Amino acid sequence: MTENIDRFGRRITYLRISVTDRCNFRCIYCMPASGVSWQPHAEILRYEEIIRVVRAAATLGIRKVRLTGGEPLVRDGIVDLVASISDISGIEEITLTTNGTLLPHYAKDLAHAGLARVNISLDTLRPDRFRQITRLGSLNDTLAGIRAAQEAGLVPIKLNAVVMRGINDDEVADLAAMTKDNFQVRFIEWMPIGTSNVDFGSRFVPGDEVRAHIEESLGSLEPLREEGPARVYRLSRFPQGGQIGFISTFSSPFCATCNRIRLTADGKLRPCLLSPIEIDVKAPLRAGATDEEIRRLVLSGIERKPLAHGVASDVPRNREMSQIGG
Repeated sequence: MTENIDRFGRRITYLRISVTDRCNFRCIYCMPASGVSWQPHAEILRYEEIIRVVRAAATLGIRKVRLTGGEPLVRDGIVDLVASISDISGIEEITLTTNGTLLPHYAKDLAHAGLARVNISLDTLRPDRFRQITRLGSLNDTLAGIRAAQEAGLVPIKLNAVVMRGINDDEVADLAAMTKDNFQVRFIEWMPIGTSNVDFGSRFVPGDEVRAHIEESLGSLEPLREEGPARVYRLSRFPQGGQIGFISTFSSPFCATCNRIRLTADGKLRPCLLSPIEIDVKAPLRAGATDEEIRRLVLSGIERKPLAHGVASDVPRNREMSQIGG
């Protein structure tokens, strides 16, 4: 059996790495209003430790790396990390998820270092709502980040929108219409992780409902493909435009085709976002583990990947989404 094929026949090729639990936003679906207690700097993986894990993962068939946070661009040296990962044999693509506010400062350097694309969180097009959802952010700052990413060639840009009933569900058609400008807009179901999900039951909007509302407002959606967790469509009225993805983790899980594992900022390998299973790689790294020992830890993460997530019974409550890496 190929080493990157798990117990259920899924080929694991994608590693998501949270480089920090810190963020310059306090999004309502990501952390409580009071924020979270940041991990001490000494508890966060150093860049050279992250690079060792990526090298080990690449020998096991990992081909794509996505950097996340918190907000990854608040950590110093992120451009150097991208450059180092791009030099690792076997890694074919590096992407990054961000709220966009710091992209005017970093986009060109990131592209030069080897970053291929960005996903940018954009839950609303209304400045007042943007502030309500992010608690600290400015819509204008994120829009400036989107422009900077375009100018730097970090395209196609995917715009991520978490849909919440009574908060931004009346904007899904407006967000979907942005595909005419060659964005891929991805509608993501709110996931009940940590303590920020107090309104989950009343705010949750299933992906099929979002899709139906878009078709009612903008016309038919043409199915294109499944792309990782997203079911991707194109609006028939914009045949030359971008695409719309629906990530329905809760109502229509994509577990059977999931190809990813995760590394948290504090050095835990998570085979599944919505499972409490964690494998400590930080302690072995700092105890002098060999490259082969780190490789075996990554392999154990692949081997322990569950068949499906446990949202009905064992959703992680001890970590916020910002602490795992969205």
